[in-house]
Amino acid sequence: MPSWKMSVVGLDPDRTAKAVGRDLHVSPKNTREVCHTIKNMKLETAKNYLEEVIMMKKPVPFRRFNKKVGHRHGMHNHKFPSGRFPEKSARMVYEVLMNAESNAEYKGLDPERLKITHTAVMRGRKVKRYIERAHGRSTPYFRTLSHVEVVLTEI
Repeated sequence: MPSWKMSVVGLDPDRTAKAVGRDLHVSPKNTREVCHTIKNMKLETAKNYLEEVIMMKKPVPFRRFNKKVGHRHGMHNHKFPSGRFPEKSARMVYEVLMNAESNAEYKGLDPERLKITHTAVMRGRKVKRYIERAHGRSTPYFRTLSHVEVVLTEI
């Protein structure tokens, strides 16, 4: 088993709560955009936002991987009007956020004063599979897994 470490150091353990999702079956690019959007939000605001993304009512602005991404309605107050509804990524980030919230409650932190201070998405390992083709050939199709980190801080 590998030994995992957080990508952020120097946190005050009395005021922070962490949660990590390892080897999640979601796209790292879409998950990066979701995490970048909810960073520095209060916990309740982020939960409501992710629920609206899951119900496909609010789009996630795509800042980095937006080459052929269309514009979405309601993105006029963002610098980047292109966006999507990454429902699966939002669902996985929501689960990690709920784990961080329960860790904060276990530590005795006030859930109404929690703010997301750190989010990180990293590429995980690749699941390698092959499709059999005619004449003894095969075509690979690889699935990239993701690691998601969330840190909540009481303000």
